[in-house]
Amino acid sequence: MTTKSHLHHYLKQAREAIVWKLDGLSEYDIRRPLTPTGTNLLGLVKHLASVESGYLGNVFGRPFPEDVPALRDDAEQNADMWATADESRADVIAFYRRVWTHSDATVESLDTDATGKVPWWPEERRTVTLDQIMIHMIAETNRHAGHADIVRELVDGQAGHRAEVDNMAEGDRTWWHDYHARLEATARHFQAT
Repeated sequence: MTTKSHLHHYLKQAREAIVWKLDGLSEYDIRRPLTPTGTNLLGLVKHLASVESGYLGNVFGRPFPEDVPALRDDAEQNADMWATADESRADVIAFYRRVWTHSDATVESLDTDATGKVPWWPEERRTVTLDQIMIHMIAETNRHAGHADIVRELVDGQAGHRAEVDNMAEGDRTWWHDYHARLEATARHFQAT
């Protein structure tokens, strides 16, 4: 495998992991804001679709062919971080998958040292290479996949890296309960200090 193939593999893997976090949940649960800043599963998917459409589109002179309302100059602040009542799960996931297709075509058509410009970055860092942006998107997608891991666990207790590899310690419900209790006891030891 080439470096580009490796990078592309990890990006694709991270994309699938984030979409998998929505599986089996109700519309309510994928939209629930579970942090004080409103982090929610469907919003993470919408955000990543919006961001990737720019980084692996406009940056390399291949604008995503659809309007991305969340990225308009007149968009509401944080519009890319949640799905409106008019945006269904199917709509947001389909949008993300169309972005993937467009991004994958960008990756496949360019060499890793191909240059582009990120207009929203400071002038001194705007000129980038494809490999730099692929690494950036892998980091961005995995960062938000980590958020999705925690949000999903808060919703229904499901945890794991991805569908086919959970990457979790082996343990039944009792083991996890006892493990949690032991960590809480350790933390409480420091509460009084």
